[in-house]
Amino acid sequence: MLKVGLTGGIGAGKSEVSRLLVSYGAVLIDADRIAREVVEPGTPGLAAVVEAFGPEVLTVEGTLDRPKLGSVVFADAERLATLNAIVHPLVGARSAELESRAGAGDVVVHDVPLLAENGLAPLYDLVVVVDASPETQLDRLVRLRGMAESEARARMAAQATREQRLAVAELVIDNDGPLDALEPQVRKVWDELERRASESA
Repeated sequence: MLKVGLTGGIGAGKSEVSRLLVSYGAVLIDADRIAREVVEPGTPGLAAVVEAFGPEVLTVEGTLDRPKLGSVVFADAERLATLNAIVHPLVGARSAELESRAGAGDVVVHDVPLLAENGLAPLYDLVVVVDASPETQLDRLVRLRGMAESEARARMAAQATREQRLAVAELVIDNDGPLDALEPQVRKVWDELERRASESA
């Protein structure tokens, strides 16, 4: 089994790279999706979040109000650390459980947005970074996701710098260009991952 950490800044196009890798045969463990699952209604994770941040972070239906919680934690590093201390261990445990089901020759891709920020590179056999310039990221967040520029800049500022991400990368996928330029790069990376997986099996 080859354990791959996949990361990239918000708006860099990491989810598209994940989708392509899965289409080639990768086993994907999506930290963002798991992070949503561990705070669904009725979970210990949601109870811990409400205890830390108060019932005002819930919707009237009793689910987590992500935009409201986001506006609280992205403006306050200490509160973000509190949230991470609740969610990250739960995500880690669930990720390990999913990984244990993969086969010996599988390429297991862990899609981890905050890999560089949390010093997680040593957990993986190698790290792949989806790279885009800050200008490209900002344009995509505003134009494609409809974020206000100030919110987009705040989200980007809360993450590692481009340089910090590239420092932990063994393989880099440049996603500054159009979508059709991305696929050949991802295919090349996949070929390399498969080669390494077969060597380690």
